[in-house]
Amino acid sequence: PAETRDAAQARVRSLPAPVTDVARLCVCDLLVAQCDVNCCCDPDCSAEDFSLFTTCSVPVVIGDRRLCSQKAAVYSLDVEANPPERIFKLIDQVNPSIFCIHATNYKQALYLKSPEIPTPENFDQLLDKFGGATFSAEPDSWNLDTDVQNPPEANETSRYEYGVPVQTEDAFLRLPSPVVSSWCSDANPAGFLVNQATKCIRSVSVEKCDSIQALSMLFYINSSILASVFQVNITVQSIAVQSLNGMRTLLSRSEVLRLPMVLDELCINAVLGVNYHITHTDTGEIIEAAAAFVLGAISKEELSIEQSFEISFTQENTQPVPLSGNPGYVVGLPVRAGFQPQGYPFPAAFSACFTCSGPSSQTLSSMDIYEIHLSNKHSQLTILQSTSTQDCLAAQGARAPVLFGYNMISGCKLRITAAVKCQPLAQTLLDVLKGQSFPEYVASFGNSQAQDVLDWVPITQLHISEQMTSHTLQSSCQIPVSLGIEVKWTKYGSLVNPQARIVNVTATITTTTLKQLPSGRERIIPITSSVVFTDISSPAEPSYKAWPTINIKLPFDFFYPFV
Repeated sequence: PAETRDAAQARVRSLPAPVTDVARLCVCDLLVAQCDVNCCCDPDCSAEDFSLFTTCSVPVVIGDRRLCSQKAAVYSLDVEANPPERIFKLIDQVNPSIFCIHATNYKQALYLKSPEIPTPENFDQLLDKFGGATFSAEPDSWNLDTDVQNPPEANETSRYEYGVPVQTEDAFLRLPSPVVSSWCSDANPAGFLVNQATKCIRSVSVEKCDSIQALSMLFYINSSILASVFQVNITVQSIAVQSLNGMRTLLSRSEVLRLPMVLDELCINAVLGVNYHITHTDTGEIIEAAAAFVLGAISKEELSIEQSFEISFTQENTQPVPLSGNPGYVVGLPVRAGFQPQGYPFPAAFSACFTCSGPSSQTLSSMDIYEIHLSNKHSQLTILQSTSTQDCLAAQGARAPVLFGYNMISGCKLRITAAVKCQPLAQTLLDVLKGQSFPEYVASFGNSQAQDVLDWVPITQLHISEQMTSHTLQSSCQIPVSLGIEVKWTKYGSLVNPQARIVNVTATITTTTLKQLPSGRERIIPITSSVVFTDISSPAEPSYKAWPTINIKLPFDFFYPFV
């Protein structure tokens, strides 16, 4: 009835200003029905408990700090009393800032408004108001100009930021992972720009394999990803079938879905692995999503299987660059290297190239005046790769990447005759040792970005040669015979989880004197290349050395009420 509605509106208009009883507020009251140590506002503490306190962890309790004036509860301890007791005062506190709230006159915020229940009569109205991707929670009275239409961007969802879960139609993009135990949990959301790789155990039953959702491809591609303006469907990039002995075969047609089914006491087409690949713009908008599947067969004797899941993100119009750690280097992954282009620092930063392979990849893109150019694999830190023939001339161009933490040595043999020219031979051997394009810089961390100039360590190149006398100067020349690379690294960061950081790289070329051979004579010279990793981390000094020594006897009940 209209009378009841008018009376209700009158009661709303007459609501008093909200009053927060700060005497009942206590932010340090964490234990239920127990006294929290040094929590002077805890109602569960008695006078005996207060006598054992050493300080008040929360001395002042107020409501909203933005108010110009409000009540404040002040707590302190009277240590001169015997026994010590708590002192409580309720004072008027004035906010010294000129930007404060004088009165809370937004009456809709003073009470809890019951949500409107959808009915057949108001369903269309609620759908128009709340059915869009976004809606305003502000009251209609705040809209001063009702004739102005909403801009087209009003109904667009915000673009993704780092770490935000990738949303789908029903919930979010699932990336199953082990939680407490090794069993799979489907409640792990995939975070935007967060590359992940997980493995977990899934309980299975061959008789019910066609009804287990986690074994079906539809479970991972059935929901579309919510983008800024439209929805992005997850397409099937590839399907590989794994046999019972572990051999995988890539199918030529990936557009046909293969659903799990029981055949001859085997569950075939069961999902063993999923690899998501998300393509996004530089503004955080997802424009493409693909999934690569590994399907396999499950025998009747198996009660569980291991599933692997992976997700990677790539920015459009860029090339993915594998990383060697995040942030520190991982033992066994290649050392990332690059070179300084001409004209540095304008307009380019580092032109880095990497031939690493691994599950983790990071996309590098243009930033400000910096530009990233990926070059060929010879610009990576590599050494000579040994061949079965041990022929240096045949081994020219064969390179092996330098793996972090692995001391390596390789070599070949060079057959020299009297007809060999000295200068071309020296250049050829230098190309064999250093490669066609020896890098000038090495990434200090495994995830160093090419545009971060300070994260790259220059390679110091040294040359060591034998002293020649005037007697041998006329009939001999200097040729390089070895390349020694020393990588000095240190443990960076926390002692609990130290990260490997490269701080210095030295490449030493050693040359030797080659005398002129008589006609018809030959000589075999060994050519070697080596890499040595040296840990120069200084031993951590215990922090307790700086602590003062106090010779004092504590009361027997000092830790009360804790044992």
